[in-house]
Amino acid sequence: MVLPPVIFLGLAALFWIGMQRDDPNALPSTRVGSDVPVMTVNALANEPTFDAEALRAPGVKLVNFWASWCAPCRLEHPSLEALADDGITLYGINYKDDPVKAVRFLNELGNPFTAIVADDTGRTALDWGVYGVPETFVVNGQGQVTFRFAGPITADIMQHTILPEIEAAR
Repeated sequence: MVLPPVIFLGLAALFWIGMQRDDPNALPSTRVGSDVPVMTVNALANEPTFDAEALRAPGVKLVNFWASWCAPCRLEHPSLEALADDGITLYGINYKDDPVKAVRFLNELGNPFTAIVADDTGRTALDWGVYGVPETFVVNGQGQVTFRFAGPITADIMQHTILPEIEAAR
């Protein structure tokens, strides 16, 4: 009968330790500071595609994991369009989505992406360390991931987080 209280105390200690983190919203990323991984992806309809080699090309770019079934992806879409309008290169990875619905999403809201691929199996998302969509990665001109943002990019996050990280990656 000692086991249940010991388990409870162990879980309570883990919870308390977790609450002591500096930023409880920060999720660790295994990709930041390393090269972009090889991607296992397919084309999405007739959209231009890209591969890991394109992400190693000169210039800073963003890689955004998204899906048509993702409500926060719909919320962040105007911010992605604003970034594209400002000349930021955006690559989209459609995550475990119905291709017809993904294309309908882009036709309805606009397509901010320079190129798009489909991650039908979720393998590429695993290789990038994605927790869930939307997630956005800043990639420098040498093909290294310099920053990861989990969650929808709002106008405030774009101004105070994403744009400064893009400048730092230059």
